[in-house]
Amino acid sequence: MPPAPPRGRRRDAATSRERGQAVERLAREHLQAQGLRVVAANAGDRFGELDLVMHEAGGALVFVEVRYRRSAAFGGGAASVDAGKRARLVRAARAFLAAHPRWAQAPCRFDVVEAGGEPPRLRWIRDAFRADD
Repeated sequence: MPPAPPRGRRRDAATSRERGQAVERLAREHLQAQGLRVVAANAGDRFGELDLVMHEAGGALVFVEVRYRRSAAFGGGAASVDAGKRARLVRAARAFLAAHPRWAQAPCRFDVVEAGGEPPRLRWIRDAFRADD
């Protein structure tokens, strides 16, 4: 009998990455339908990655963290944006603003788009946290 194929993280990681990309696309489309314009997607450097950077017409530059959870059994996606994740997002946002001086004086906020279930249902949490939290 041939050995069973190895159950490696590589396949699981690829599946998770694909699901993450699909959920980010859904979130981007949802926010665009609400009037936001994409400035950048998956913008990052050594300070971390920003899933979406969007501009609200006549308003704020919005840094959006997209979180998917198949089940809310251990808390939803928003609950997974803990203090450490918030600090990394703030550092990444500051780096983004330093690299893009056009946006340096814009009011900014941090939103979370939580996606859960199959098919994913989106919940947009505006002003989910502040840089000084």
